[in-house]
Amino acid sequence: MAAKDAKDPKESAPLRVGAAVRRRRRVLDLTLATVAERSGLSVPFLSQIENERARPSMRSLHRVADALETTTGRLLAASDAARTVRLVRAPHGGALPPTARARRLVRGQHQLQALEFTGEQDAGREFEHRNDELMYVADGAAEVEAEGRAYRLARGDTLFLSGGVRHRWRATAPDTRIIVVTVSDHIETPEA
Repeated sequence: MAAKDAKDPKESAPLRVGAAVRRRRRVLDLTLATVAERSGLSVPFLSQIENERARPSMRSLHRVADALETTTGRLLAASDAARTVRLVRAPHGGALPPTARARRLVRGQHQLQALEFTGEQDAGREFEHRNDELMYVADGAAEVEAEGRAYRLARGDTLFLSGGVRHRWRATAPDTRIIVVTVSDHIETPEA
């Protein structure tokens, strides 16, 4: 009789799956209202799940998974993959080879991309990204043209550009290093 009343630890444990739920919903191009309608759960509750302010029970997670045309196992696996910590070390000696122009600071498929640019960059190339971008001058100096205005950045300066802003930039001092952090344009949810 006691075994019948005992709960599975997974059943009672609060789950942290917000990022996986959000990624899957976006992959399917669904609104929170659509997922709420499909799952029978409220939009505010789903929003709280996605923002890690609420942790669904296994029963609620199963309803969300059905609404997102996946399984609880896949959402949990995607959630586990999202909770990784990765260290990307500088090349031996801490300095980039003279031929290096850019290197990824975050490897794999993630919501954020981070790149380190070194040396002179092509000032003639114009960029426009769908998502927001942050530029941080780690060393040296740079000039950024955005929205018809020039911004001179020195070491330690940061420039935020919202998605859709056309811009170009160039290093204006030797040994300039610029860190650029953006939200990825393509976020994939593991479906294995």
